[in-house]
Amino acid sequence: MKKTLSLILTVLLSAMLFASCGTSDLDSSLEHLRADDAEYDYTRFEGQNITINVANWGEYLCIDEPDMLDVNEQFEALTGIKVNYQMYSTNEELYAKLKNGGSDYDIIIPSDYTISRLINDDMLEKLDFSNIPNFEKYIDDNYKNPEYDPTNEYSVPYTWGMVCLIYNKTMVDEAPTSWSALWDEKYSGNILMFNNPRDAFGIAQEMLGVSLNSEDTSELDDCFELLESQQPVVQAYVMDEIFDKMEGGSAALAPYYVGDAVVMMESNPDLDYVIPEEGTNLFVDAICIPKGAKNKEAAEMYINFLCETEIALANCEYIGYSTPHTGAYELLDDDVKNDARRYPSDEFIATKTETFRALSEDASEYMQNLWNKLKF
Repeated sequence: MKKTLSLILTVLLSAMLFASCGTSDLDSSLEHLRADDAEYDYTRFEGQNITINVANWGEYLCIDEPDMLDVNEQFEALTGIKVNYQMYSTNEELYAKLKNGGSDYDIIIPSDYTISRLINDDMLEKLDFSNIPNFEKYIDDNYKNPEYDPTNEYSVPYTWGMVCLIYNKTMVDEAPTSWSALWDEKYSGNILMFNNPRDAFGIAQEMLGVSLNSEDTSELDDCFELLESQQPVVQAYVMDEIFDKMEGGSAALAPYYVGDAVVMMESNPDLDYVIPEEGTNLFVDAICIPKGAKNKEAAEMYINFLCETEIALANCEYIGYSTPHTGAYELLDDDVKNDARRYPSDEFIATKTETFRALSEDASEYMQNLWNKLKF
């Protein structure tokens, strides 16, 4: 989900961030965090030469942004802990890295269904919430004990949102209301589509009126046929590439995530977005610690820092996603809090959204095989 930047930029930015560790003083708005009477001791690892490896979606954290808090630099200035910030593009990519043992992450921020899968595979550490007091203090009760982590032992909610339909107002006849616009032949060659199976099948499932968590092979076959019928009108299957294409006006329609739509609209005022009438996926991304992390307590300190109100607000405003943090939410502009596309009503959530759950291995493999058949 946020999810920007090419692989080359990812590598370069990661290296720049690592090289610049410790170059920033603590912002005055955060001085209270290291005061003598501060409730939380952020200084207890100073001088211990600790580095934590943080894996996140592309620009899914407020860093290297003029006139805004640089979250990682501020954490380093406050704690003395260095942050090696790395990026990935999809939940599936992250899962594969963890499963194959090719990573040494201390922090990851996957989506709900992937968290469930990681829990089931015993690939996450249980959190010590005595090191994360801001969880109890600030996280909205609606986001505690979620279906993907029902005992709330493995994750802390970071952001949430919905999948939407983005469109260029100068390139469509009228504002779309249905996912079917992504199949409309009059926009042939100007339609983008998700380049991952779960999201793409999710749109087909919404159109066919079946559960986003269906494991019925006949229903998955129907979704495959619908996605196959879309291929002639699709310009490209994209993830990160959507930003350049939609902001640059080279496509008319695309599905993506509301937070990213908000960011794209800031760059191109011709863009807008809708939540299609069939309904959509509501997702939560949450912060976790992978099994075997070398710096678990320092990672828990990082999680608590992300849950400081100033930091949660900076991240929320920068990335455009909705926040489960009560303190940050209260400080948002009223036009943001009153935007039903970013903070929908409980009734809308209950009737028009569904969250992804972890599919069984058989169903996941079946969907992946259909996707491979579609794409390759």
